[in-house]
Formats: sequence, structure tokens, C-alpha cells
Amino acid sequence: MAWLSLKVWLVGLSFLGCLYPLVDFSFSGETRGQKPNFVIILADDMGWGDLGANWAGTKDTANLDRMAAEGTRFVDFHAAASTCSPSRAALLTGRLGLRNGVTHNFAVTSVGGLPLNETTLAEVLRGAGYVTGMIGKWHLGHHGSHHPNFRGFDYYFGVPYSHDMGCTDTPGYNHPPCPACPRGDRPSRNLERDCYSDLALPLYENLNIVEQPVNLSALAQKYAEKATQFIQQASTSGRPFLLYVGLAHMHVPLAGTPPSAGPRGQRLYSAGLREMDHLVGRIKDTVDLVGKNNTFLWFTGDNGPWAQKCELAGSVGPFTGSWQARRGGSPAKQTTWEGGHRVPALAYWPGRVPVNVTSAALLSVLDIFPTVLALAGAPLPQGRRFDGLDVSQVLFGRAQTGHRVLFHPNSGAAGEDGALQTVRLEQYKAFYVTGGARACDGSVGPERHHERPLIFDLEADLAEAAPLDRGGAEYRAVLPRVAAALAGVLADIARDRVSRADYSQDPSVRPCCDPRRPACRCRAA
Repeated sequence: MAWLSLKVWLVGLSFLGCLYPLVDFSFSGETRGQKPNFVIILADDMGWGDLGANWAGTKDTANLDRMAAEGTRFVDFHAAASTCSPSRAALLTGRLGLRNGVTHNFAVTSVGGLPLNETTLAEVLRGAGYVTGMIGKWHLGHHGSHHPNFRGFDYYFGVPYSHDMGCTDTPGYNHPPCPACPRGDRPSRNLERDCYSDLALPLYENLNIVEQPVNLSALAQKYAEKATQFIQQASTSGRPFLLYVGLAHMHVPLAGTPPSAGPRGQRLYSAGLREMDHLVGRIKDTVDLVGKNNTFLWFTGDNGPWAQKCELAGSVGPFTGSWQARRGGSPAKQTTWEGGHRVPALAYWPGRVPVNVTSAALLSVLDIFPTVLALAGAPLPQGRRFDGLDVSQVLFGRAQTGHRVLFHPNSGAAGEDGALQTVRLEQYKAFYVTGGARACDGSVGPERHHERPLIFDLEADLAEAAPLDRGGAEYRAVLPRVAAALAGVLADIARDRVSRADYSQDPSVRPCCDPRRPACRCRAA
């Protein structure tokens, strides 16, 4: 067994007024052989229809479309929840929120985060000799031991939660707009309850806040630079690496400069897509330059578009959730309608992943954890159950099917957070509770519980417009199978080692560079 030596110093060198960490990529012992590298890129609030390869009307994702042509595109791929923190927790643990404890989002003042007894993908891979880095949005707890540096990542650079959870001097575009950070002693007038006028958005490098407030207009460039530097340094170190990139795109506020043609809102969103696509293209180009044949790149999203942001939200494509839309509210982010959790997904690994293939296999973000560990030759953590599958045979084109059943947890629109009341069984989808999230017009669909669930046949009805007739033979045949699948997973969870997240809040844990200055501004800002 190789002896690995990895040292991470969370002290910095003073260089041009900033703190820069030192990460030792040294390796002592055996060479790594052919252990693959992994780059996982997670978009934020990106709609299934925002990917040009998915939806012909989209022209803003040239690099992603090229990746699809050079790899495999998955068209029935699902987030593990339809809101930020639960989706990310599931990616890093391979477990649904009822198991890992993360059932809704963490706040700026959250004391806790992803429970410490949950084992992350980064922790397992680091134990297997990998150097691990994370760039971008974390949103799984920032206080104390919940920080990424203590959850398996040797290097971290990013904003610890969504970038609308703090004010900036460059507020970007939001609906409704939020004010810039105050500069004097008096805080800005908070016109909207969702605006943060008294706390500037922080940017971390490891444990240090290096900028507060963040310059949103420069954030994509910084993420691209840090990601490419990490890949280059890790590739020359003789060690395999994991890089997890949590993009700020396409979450509001949008920071891009809109092109001149077209309606203003569409131009803003189009500019944001192009900026995101360029960032991903830079990462892919770096992979191609230094580790093309031994690096697996996986691109997907955390949930569907945030429809209440109107023209600043993305496209669900054909997954319009028509049954819900007719009754009010949005059938996108925060819901269990297809528009809320069916997300773009691409796999790229020259020589391993088939080229220019479209797969209809039913897959999930939950599958990233067990698949990556299998490819790395690392064992799954013991003493717990997992909801994801090792889908490497599907990735390599040797199998055409993934899950038979997926469970979509409630994510804020209706029902108890994290509860499993929507079941995907093959081409069928059953709803025991329905409800729409806040829509662009401000409406919210009423919460309705269905003792006999609504069941849709997605092969015939992508828009989820007309459920099966409850009196029909098809409904009667499918219902017992749905009920058995749901009863089975709930019984399995009851026997499992489950965690409970600490959602308590304390204003003193807010990330603050200098509490003596307005909005916690760093002295240099």
C-alpha cells in the first residue's frame, strides 16, 4: 500500500495585498498508476432547455454542445432534490436528504451544515491518495468544521453559499433588484425581504476571507483561473485529483453584460449562459491539454430554473408541468415536477465515454458518488445505505438502463421538506402531493395531497399535462408497484444509519471580514 504525504497549510503568503494558500501536492511512495482524475462541474438553476444540445432554440452553449458531441449526453438525468443544499449534499454523499440529514437550505447564520458523521466524496478520495479541490458555491455549512477544508477538500476557493445571500458593490441583475452594499455608517434601505443590505458577500480562499464584498463581474474569471491552476498543478504532481466546481451560473443575480439584440431580460440571461459556457470551455481545454486521456469530466446541474425570477430564469424545455401550471404557481425549481429536477448532464472522457451518444438511461446526481468511487477503486463507506448506483457501464456504453425507480424529495413547494412523496417508476411518475412554487406573476400553486396519487406516463406526456385515468387498467397496474417501491425505500431508510443536520442559527457565525466596518467590508475594499 502506498504511503501518501499531503500537507495543506492554511496560512498564506502576503502577495499584492492578498493571502494565497500553499498546497503541497507532493507524493511519496508508489506512483499512482492509472487512477483517473475527476472534474465535476455543477451548474446552478440551469434549465434542461438551456443546453443547446438538448433544445434547438438555445444558441449560447457552444462549448457544452461541443462536449456533448465529443462525449455522451443524458436526457433523463435528475437532480437529487430541487433546491440548493439538499442537491449538493446528495451529490457528495450519494444519499437522499432523509438519510444524510440535509432536507432544506442552510442560511448565512446557520451554525451547522452537512452532518459531520456523513462521509463526503472528497474525504473518501483523499484517503485513496487523491488531491482534492473545490471551486465555487458550497452551501453545506461554513461555520467551524462544516467548512469545505474540513470536509475533505485540500483547497477551497469560492462563495460559501448562494451569491444572492449578501450585498455587493456590483449587484448585477435580479428580480426584483437589490441595492449595493452600504459604504457609510447607515445601512442601505432594504426594499425587498430577500435582499441582504447589512452583510457583504464573502469570497474565501481556504479559511481566509480574501474579498468582501465579492466583485461579481470578475467572479467567473477568478473561478476559471483557480480551476485551471488547480488542474495544472495537480497534473504535474504525480497524484490523481478531484476538482469539484460549483458554478454561480445561472443563479441570480446575473452579472454578464448583455448583447445588444433581443429583449433585455432574454439578453441578460443569454449573456450569462455564454459566460458560463466560456468558463466551462476553459476548464475543458485545460483538461484536454494536461490530462485528456485520464480525466473524467462530468457536467450537470443542481436543480431546474427559478421561475419566479421571470426573464432572468432559464428554460425547462418541454417539461412544462402543465397540470400544475393550469392550477397556479411554477412547476420548476423547488417542485418535484420534471422542470424542477430534470437537468442537463454530459459525460466526457476521450477513449472511455462514447462519442456523440445520447442516452435515455434514468440516472441521478446521486450516482456520481458511487460511480466515481468505483472508477477510482475506492470502497464505499461502511455502515450506511446509498441511493445512487455505480453507472459506469452506462457511461461507457455497455448498458442502456440505469435506475428502475427514483424518489424525488419535497424541496420547498409542497409537503414536508425532504419527504418522499413523488416516485419515478420506469416511464411512470406518481405524485402523492402537488403544489407550485412561486411563479413570475407571484402566484403559488395550492398544496394538494393525493391519497390515490396522480400518475403520469412520461413517455407519452413529457409536459405532465394529463394523469392516467384512476379507473383505467394502466393506472390499476402501476399503482401497486409504485406503492411497493415507496414502502420499500421508507423501510430501508428506517433501518439505515441516518443523520440529522443542525439547522439552528446564530448571527455571530456570519462570515465577516471586519465587523467594525459597514457590511463587514474588508479593509482593502
